[in-house]
Amino acid sequence: MNTNSNLYTVIYTAIIVTVVAAVLAFVSQSLKDKQEANEKAETISQMLTAGGFGSKAEFQALGNAKVLETYGNEIGEAFTVNAEGAKVADLDLEHKEIFSRSQLKAQNYKVKDGEGYEIPVFKFKNGITVVPVYGAGLWGPIWGYIAFEADGKTIHGAYFDHESETAGLGAKIKDDPDFQAEFVGEQAFFGQSPVFAIVKGGAPKEEGKSVVDNQVDAITGATMTSNGLDAAINTWLGAYAAYFGTVKEEVEE
Repeated sequence: MNTNSNLYTVIYTAIIVTVVAAVLAFVSQSLKDKQEANEKAETISQMLTAGGFGSKAEFQALGNAKVLETYGNEIGEAFTVNAEGAKVADLDLEHKEIFSRSQLKAQNYKVKDGEGYEIPVFKFKNGITVVPVYGAGLWGPIWGYIAFEADGKTIHGAYFDHESETAGLGAKIKDDPDFQAEFVGEQAFFGQSPVFAIVKGGAPKEEGKSVVDNQVDAITGATMTSNGLDAAINTWLGAYAAYFGTVKEEVEE
């Protein structure tokens, strides 16, 4: 075949494209299990951090296997609930079944509509319950986990993350431990609006503690990210209102 012909060029290009595509597909498939394992361990480490079982840095140092082992030892039950607060289905504890970010994103559309959703609840043996939140920041998705005491309203801890918020500003929802620490001891006002508030200009305080139990300070210079996280928390905790209402009733009995 004439190597200078157009036909040769077309055939050669087609072969190269096919080979490269095949190699990329093979590599992607080969790495899929590892990527999913990393995502699962990362998600679980965020839940454990919110639940006060250790710091994020500590879980990163442990490695995936130890993170999964810790979760397996500490989790009591995990399940999904609907808008009425009723349990829909159990999550497989043996296989450490959780909700991935893509699953949270898919449920987020239904959560915002206020119906048709099934969202996860993670109850640990020490009485701490962890639930996720998901929404949009300035540049991309933001998400996180909020842990509640056995009373179903007092926040035990929180951990937030993002895809592409501005370093030194919006990224502080993840990078600034003081911001996440503000949530500890605050409360969610389920059944009210807002359920929780991230306040621009600062929540009213006395002796360093918020006067209003469901408010924390917004991040200075990161208004859009703070607003996005505020919306995510209110939307998702609002979706859990019926469930935590049943928890409150059980505690008061």
